[in-house]
Amino acid sequence: MKNLKFKAAPYLILTLILSLIFACSNSEPEIVFISSDSDGQQEEQSTDDDSGVEEIAGVVRDISSFELVSEMGVGWNLGNSFDVEDRDKTLWNNPLPSQEIIDQVSELGFKTLRIPVTWDYHLGETAPYVLEEEYLDEVQKIVNYGLLNDMFVILDTHHEESWAGPVPENFDEVSPRMSSLWTQIAERFKNYGDKLIFEPLNEPRVIGSPNEWSGGTAAERTILNDLHRVCQEAIRATGGNNTNRHLLISTYAASTVPSAMDDLVIPNNDSNVIISLHAYFPFLFALEGQESWGTESDREDLRQEFDRIRNKWIVEEQRPIILGEWGAVVQNSLPERLDYAEFYVTEALERDLLPIVWDDGGNFILLNRFNLFWPNLQVAETIIEAANN
Repeated sequence: MKNLKFKAAPYLILTLILSLIFACSNSEPEIVFISSDSDGQQEEQSTDDDSGVEEIAGVVRDISSFELVSEMGVGWNLGNSFDVEDRDKTLWNNPLPSQEIIDQVSELGFKTLRIPVTWDYHLGETAPYVLEEEYLDEVQKIVNYGLLNDMFVILDTHHEESWAGPVPENFDEVSPRMSSLWTQIAERFKNYGDKLIFEPLNEPRVIGSPNEWSGGTAAERTILNDLHRVCQEAIRATGGNNTNRHLLISTYAASTVPSAMDDLVIPNNDSNVIISLHAYFPFLFALEGQESWGTESDREDLRQEFDRIRNKWIVEEQRPIILGEWGAVVQNSLPERLDYAEFYVTEALERDLLPIVWDDGGNFILLNRFNLFWPNLQVAETIIEAANN
């Protein structure tokens, strides 16, 4: 546990000590959660359970998904945190999420918070697939911090492909567990307003397959559509605000390749669905840091990519788009990253594509979450300024 400041009443400290002693006697490692104080005033709150986590009630307005996305500003991903593929959520070299982190992101000017979450290590493996309540509590606290900063919040499932990939022969096994997961998440947040958006599946794909990043096979894309339907029906069945909550639905691997986009079927033709795409483009510059950026050819290629995405979804299918992940690794030169960030955000927003930058605290670091310092402040500010302009 690094740089973790803990404040608690004496009985909470005693509780923590006892829980750690118990954890040490158990062969399975336990996640260590950050404590949370309830400072500041929260509007429209109620507490409906014994977790001590306050609910932020709201309304889901009778507006279209286009109208909702138009209200959202550029966003930031809390990457490599709750989405760590382990019970120890500090394993990937970030501290546990905190209110101070979310406050910093909001204060800089980001208007949307995306919270990637891996649930597998906290979800029962057999029916009824019970989700650990204290883990959901911790996720809820971070959702609340985003909402209390007047941000839109996107909550997803992340890195679940190891058990929930769209493998045709596994559908009957995966379907009830995924349905149970989203039923439990949706029940917890059913009274939250429309600033909370659910993203049932992040980059859904078959890991290690030859077509993992090129759109998958026709059979895999068909199963993916079935999985989206299972999640959508589970969420809608919980009622309350979830009846009309806006959902973010991903193509195969969140890819923009034609086969992935063409074969995506909107579950039950739901009118409150936004399309989720990830566009680390161009790949060799953005993800690999192997090429430079800035020629007129580079710019035209990105314009054409955005035009193709927009024509498919906004023009033809009449669905809004969120680019849920994008960015450029820090090994690229700073001048090129600044130019890329300004151009990417400007061109995306001109086409009504909403970009949410990826920050993993490492290769894509913008905010150092240990000391709340922005080592790449210029890049972050460029994103905000491009959006404001």
